[in-house]
Amino acid sequence: MRPLPSPGRALSASFALLLATAAAVLAAAPPAAAHGTLAMSTPAEGATVTAPVTSVELYFTEKVAANAYFTITAPGGGRVDGGWTYGSPKPLDKPVREYFMVDGKFEPREYTTGFPAVVTVAHLPAAGQYSVSYLSVASDGEAVRGTMTFRYAGKATAVPRGWTAPTNQPDPALVAAVERHGTSAGQGSTGSPSAPAAPPVSPVPPAAAPAGTVDDGGGSPAWVTWSGWAVAIAAAVAGFLGWRRRPAVASGPPGRARPSGPRSGQRGGKRPAGKTAGASARSAGSSGASARSGGSSVPAVDGAAAGSAVDGGAPAGGLTNTRLALLAGGLVVALLGGFGLGRLGTGGEAGTAGAPAAPTSTGGGAVTAGDGHQHPAGTGPHSHPGDANTAQATGTTVSAGGYTLRPDRRAQPAGATVDYRFQVVGADRRAATRFTVVHDKTLHLIVVGRDLSGYQHLHPTMAPDGTWSVPLTLARAGGYRVYADFTVTATDGTQLPLVLGVDHHVPGAHTPAALPPAAPRAVAGPFAVSMEGTPTIGVTAPMFFRVSRTGAPGPTQLERYLGAYGHLVVVREGDLGYVHVHPEPEMVDGAVKFWLTAPSTGRYRAFLDFQVAGEVHTAEYTMDVA
Repeated sequence: MRPLPSPGRALSASFALLLATAAAVLAAAPPAAAHGTLAMSTPAEGATVTAPVTSVELYFTEKVAANAYFTITAPGGGRVDGGWTYGSPKPLDKPVREYFMVDGKFEPREYTTGFPAVVTVAHLPAAGQYSVSYLSVASDGEAVRGTMTFRYAGKATAVPRGWTAPTNQPDPALVAAVERHGTSAGQGSTGSPSAPAAPPVSPVPPAAAPAGTVDDGGGSPAWVTWSGWAVAIAAAVAGFLGWRRRPAVASGPPGRARPSGPRSGQRGGKRPAGKTAGASARSAGSSGASARSGGSSVPAVDGAAAGSAVDGGAPAGGLTNTRLALLAGGLVVALLGGFGLGRLGTGGEAGTAGAPAAPTSTGGGAVTAGDGHQHPAGTGPHSHPGDANTAQATGTTVSAGGYTLRPDRRAQPAGATVDYRFQVVGADRRAATRFTVVHDKTLHLIVVGRDLSGYQHLHPTMAPDGTWSVPLTLARAGGYRVYADFTVTATDGTQLPLVLGVDHHVPGAHTPAALPPAAPRAVAGPFAVSMEGTPTIGVTAPMFFRVSRTGAPGPTQLERYLGAYGHLVVVREGDLGYVHVHPEPEMVDGAVKFWLTAPSTGRYRAFLDFQVAGEVHTAEYTMDVA
């Protein structure tokens, strides 16, 4: 039979486990939230209104900048905003907690007043979903960027006499301020993330501290949190010292048996000497129960406490089985009690707001993303952890984030099909082999000519050594750009989305194709595809695509392709910057809806992939962003 651990060793293990748990919880980073964020709106996010609205009120935790930019987009993709003004502050429905970096630590403050920007609605051309986008800069320099939506279910309203849809872009000074800060930061109460680099906002219970209260990263006032932890740690240390300072058991010379009489330090001075093994077992069970009563979240304490009680006598150091159980249970209770005190006032939300779900294994070294890559309903505009900036194009470099795209070949003959092979090499000079599933694939390979022709969307397969391969045919001579769009999974489980690009060459005489003029309609095989919406610099704008069969009225039944009803790739003319575009997972008012943030003025080529009757088609557009 396996020998049971000694009581002292078991107690030491329990104590060490408790301290390690406390250290881990104390070290947990608080959620971080951007400053000046959207707290509520009228209409509310996701609300359905039946009566015509003449304005949308957006309540921020501070006044937006004087040159802030707002748009309202109708279901058909046209803008219906008519300018904006400041409104009168009013109490928020729920206080909002935002975080500031103070001496290297996030310090939260809670706000109870909303400062509105009132955006005029010129008219409501149709029933359906309306999107309100905003861009501003907070007083601390953070970019405030995001989108909220509401649905109108009433009758269309008339266009005001003399009114024309606005086409203005944001103030260049505002865009420059956002770019200087280098990251998107807004997330309103809508729950639709606009940038993970910007931490989420935490609504707090009505009993929360007033605005301006500074507390610890856990979300409660600092004195409550640290008092709670002080109680826990003090109780643990006191218990440990009390055990260690009890008089030692008298012992004789080496090899001599210990006295069987009463042990020093026992209250009452006596203890039955003939305790049976069965009694010891019952005591062990009592100890385990005591540990469990302290909280089931520390299961390892069960075994430690139980083992320390099974010795047929009192534990070393003068603790009886009952006292040992009480001490172990008390340590657990103190730890959990301190944690509970430290979390008072948070409502349990500070640690969960905007937190990504843990990745789940799908086999083969890949995991399904839990950071929004699968785009649940209502996801809205967003970027991903690792995206440097939603306002910046990616794929212009062969290396980023510590990873390098390393192809086996950089050229191939025109018209020939070759096995295009490459690796994604990390800073350790080893090929990465763990990737996250994004849109049903672990890696998307995009190929486009330098004149923005010859678009291909491929899906390579990976060998166990991290070498990817895919057949590649390039019919025309000229230069090409190859983009690897993927999310690598580190050994610690963190996920880093990246787009790496590398040049590829097909030798021979080459005349660059002229970029077609901008047009809202494209033909893809037997289908006509309309594009609606206005690409906007630095602002997350909705873009709608409607597919119909040529010569046949009404929409065409689309099928899901790679987990969505459409996929959009946008590439900038010149540097061939690759722009992240994200779809809504469901059709919106009969259209495929995307969220696009144009990084700069210039011309872009957009490629829409969609599937009908098992066949994938691609519609191509030129976008002019003035």
